[in-house]
Amino acid sequence: MAAKIPVTVITGFLGSGKTTLIRQQLQNNQGRRIAVLVNEFGEIGIDGELLRSCQVCDQDGEAVTPNIVELTNGCLCCTVQEEFLPTMQELLKRRDQIDCILIETSGLALPKPLVQAFRWQEIRTGATVDGVITVVDCEAVASGKLAADLNALNAQRQADPNLDHETPIEELFEDQLACADLVLLSKTDRVDIQTQNQVQKRIQQELRPGVKIIPCQDGEMSAEILLGFNAAVEDDLEARPSHHDSEAEHEHDDEIISMPVISQQACDPQQLIQTLKQLMAQQDIYRIKGFVNVANKPMRLVLQGVGDRIETFYDRPWQATEIRETRLILIGRALDQAQILAAMSF
Repeated sequence: MAAKIPVTVITGFLGSGKTTLIRQQLQNNQGRRIAVLVNEFGEIGIDGELLRSCQVCDQDGEAVTPNIVELTNGCLCCTVQEEFLPTMQELLKRRDQIDCILIETSGLALPKPLVQAFRWQEIRTGATVDGVITVVDCEAVASGKLAADLNALNAQRQADPNLDHETPIEELFEDQLACADLVLLSKTDRVDIQTQNQVQKRIQQELRPGVKIIPCQDGEMSAEILLGFNAAVEDDLEARPSHHDSEAEHEHDDEIISMPVISQQACDPQQLIQTLKQLMAQQDIYRIKGFVNVANKPMRLVLQGVGDRIETFYDRPWQATEIRETRLILIGRALDQAQILAAMSF
């Protein structure tokens, strides 16, 4: 029987750089046959499509099952929502064709319950969690937002000196760090070295002894650093404390929702960005991601927003077989969907 497949869990907040990191691993796989599972939050498969569109696997993927796509470089890409167990079972049937598995968690996911799933008998005989990688947005931590605009939440805490419990977002941040075998600090180019050192000191307080923090620019990180921890994390969970250890099951904040916005009308990207920034200032929008149909442009525009920042780049031409449309997903707390749709009526 083949050895257990090593699985690397990549966790971190929305916009921290998880998808960029995985794309880099696919583009520079050095012959490794990698399976990627994307645990998406939302109705539009943005992250999965971004991964499938990377240079070494563009447009030639062959569907294997409804949620597994075979890429031209021998890798696999999966979109997982409520189908983790059956997806893993499908992958384990192909054990002899896979060298490792990367799992990108949702930005709102706790890593520990996912790792616990590798104790299930249906999985543990074929796969083991090699390590947990936590990606942290250095600029967001330095600004006190951790992942997005939490000004209202911080103001509430400051206004009540008797409030001694932590917010769910802070607990999630600490849980992601407590479970980590390695922390990648992204967007360090946006802060000075003194601020970076302060962020590292703060993060180090939440880590187990020996866990390293490494700056990471644009997702560029050697596989020799990311892979090969041999940690068997599913057997080491007692050493990785969580705020939710006493809970039978963790429930997400019901007010955190994802909202799709779809339009086939071509738009001006600068006008769209201005509109989105106004909405981000007015509402608790944690993340915006998707594709934009730009007028008179043959290329598809990728748009990603977090906090008050919006970044864009053209990734590939529109295919003749696909509908040219703008597809965005907005993730946030208690979103006023009517206001968003009215503002984004192109």
